Amino acid sequence: MFIQSEATPNPSTLKFLPGQTVLPGGALEMKDSESARRSPLASALFSISGVAGVFLGPDFISVTKSGGEWQTLKPMVLGAILEHYSSGAPILIDSSVAVDASSEFFDPRDAETVTTIKELLENRVRPAVAGDGGDITFRGFRDGIVYLEMKGSCSGCPSSTATLKNGVQNLMRHYLPEVLAVEQI
Repeated sequence: MFIQSEATPNPSTLKFLPGQTVLPGGALEMKDSESARRSPLASALFSISGVAGVFLGPDFISVTKSGGEWQTLKPMVLGAILEHYSSGAPILIDSSVAVDASSEFFDPRDAETVTTIKELLENRVRPAVAGDGGDITFRGFRDGIVYLEMKGSCSGCPSSTATLKNGVQNLMRHYLPEVLAVEQI
């Protein structure tokens, strides 16, 4: 098995491509070893000193470091990923990836606008963000402001504000004049 790695716009995060499906039809972010308990792969990665976050995408794994240098951490991360895939263990113990729709907020009168926002995110924004090792999800719409959550390498990335304001906000405002701004939750 050959695992590729790629730099991301976030210098604290590397993207690893195992050449096979990681999390079909979903994405899951884990920010500590407690939340990683449902994934043997994420648990193995969190056992490496200096790993601060794991994001599982459809075909990639983003790992965020809290300290140390990538030249030291990268071989250990590669080893943990390789060992996981060689073992045949599942990515998740509970294979359902739940999207907590209850955490979304918007006025029911804005349902049509929210549907368009979600379609734009799914078709135009998420593929580009996934290319950088992250994800972006809708959280709410109120008073003309779209609230989004950035995950994976995009969470805490120095260029995430530019991505939101220059990219996503301009796209939303182009298609939906009722959108005034885009904010990160």
